[in-house]
Amino acid sequence: MAGGGKLDGKSGMASELDRHVGLVSGIFLIMGTMIGSGIFISPKGVLEGAGSVGLGLITWMACGVVVTLAALCYAELGTMIPKSGGEHSYLMHTYGKLNKCFGPIPAFLFDWVGLFIIRPTMFAIMTLSLGTYAIKPFFLDCQPPESAIKAVSLSAIIVIAFINGYSAKMATHIQNICTVVKLIAILILTIGGIIKISQGNSENIQDGFEDTETDVSLIAIAFYNGLWAFDGWNNLNFVTEELKNPGRNLPISIMVGIPLTTACYVLANIGYLGVMSKEEIVVSHAVAVAWGQRMMGVAAFIMPIFVSISCFGAANGCLFASGRLCFAAAREGHFPQVFSFISLNGRTPLPSIILTAFIGACLIIPGDLSTLIDFFSFSAWIAYGFTVFSLLVLRRTEPKAERPFRVPTVIAVFVVLTSLYLILAPIIQSPRVEFLYAFLFIASGLLLYFPFVYFKAFRRPLQPVVDWITIKIQKTFLVVP
Repeated sequence: MAGGGKLDGKSGMASELDRHVGLVSGIFLIMGTMIGSGIFISPKGVLEGAGSVGLGLITWMACGVVVTLAALCYAELGTMIPKSGGEHSYLMHTYGKLNKCFGPIPAFLFDWVGLFIIRPTMFAIMTLSLGTYAIKPFFLDCQPPESAIKAVSLSAIIVIAFINGYSAKMATHIQNICTVVKLIAILILTIGGIIKISQGNSENIQDGFEDTETDVSLIAIAFYNGLWAFDGWNNLNFVTEELKNPGRNLPISIMVGIPLTTACYVLANIGYLGVMSKEEIVVSHAVAVAWGQRMMGVAAFIMPIFVSISCFGAANGCLFASGRLCFAAAREGHFPQVFSFISLNGRTPLPSIILTAFIGACLIIPGDLSTLIDFFSFSAWIAYGFTVFSLLVLRRTEPKAERPFRVPTVIAVFVVLTSLYLILAPIIQSPRVEFLYAFLFIASGLLLYFPFVYFKAFRRPLQPVVDWITIKIQKTFLVVP
């Protein structure tokens, strides 16, 4: 299918997704989605939680190790189950066959949370960060107005949704270009810091482990901030059906992309510390902008532009992957079937892209960054941990299944235990009502699963309306099953 999509018998038009994502594009999709606003904002949170420069750098490296191990578990699942949709496909394959009634529930609950919390929240955070940095050069001496930030963010959502809906190849090319730009930004940070250190400004690095934090709860905060900067590591698993030779390219992309990103993060932090003190980084709300003002003088406006492009690339990659979740879920009957349709012209999952972008826009209007990040991180690690646990289940239920890539069992167990810690630690250390809301939202999916998905009780009377809406969407956007 590398040359084109599968032909529809009636129309002669392609009605499946193309395999257009090669190895380099796969690496860039992983790196480009991870390197968004995190490295330009999170150094503050990591250093604040770690207390010392030495532990801060170790935290960045440890986060890279945790994410790499989790991604390798996903690589085994992705090569064993080469379907788009990421966690949805793996959970459906693992549990869907065990019981007709209860088996699909884990996949449906992930779809429910993923479509309405995890993926659109991640998208909203990235576009809000983009809006904040994009207008920062116009408000260097004051805080930008919130209305202006959200107006720019909503405009970015419209542009990114158009690109992803129009052409998957265009979205991939833009992702590659943005990834190169953000690597240039990190290179500037690194070189600038190393030059300062070579000139004798090394006192910030020499602090080492002085003032290292001993409070486990504060160290956990450092990990949460670091892991947020790495999120997006699983995005390539959402587009497996569009990846060329996934059995080879999926694990290689992971083993190259995530360690390279980890190296970039550590080097960027060294760049910051070559110019700014630990205390200056902790009090700064936009570390990269403060670094640019210190190092670049009248050219300081360049850094917010670089960061804006970085956030644009991350948001583009996020929507590219997120649209495939809705597409895969609808294909299984977990959402209205029209969201599994693809564009005749662009061969993209256009309806699912539009829906994901719309939900992200709805989250931006009332939301703020800190609340969205907390809600996202807690919900996401529930999904990650349960998905990796599915790998252990498959080792027992399908021991002879073909696994082009296989990780040692101890790695999967370690990732499951780590995810349990990341889920339970914030509840134990700082219980908040938001965590209860998250659990209630997840459980509320059952109220929809049984009547709409399993029993289909409400489908029959609503079917004429659903059919009418489906036809209208097909005619408007030229999409087919």
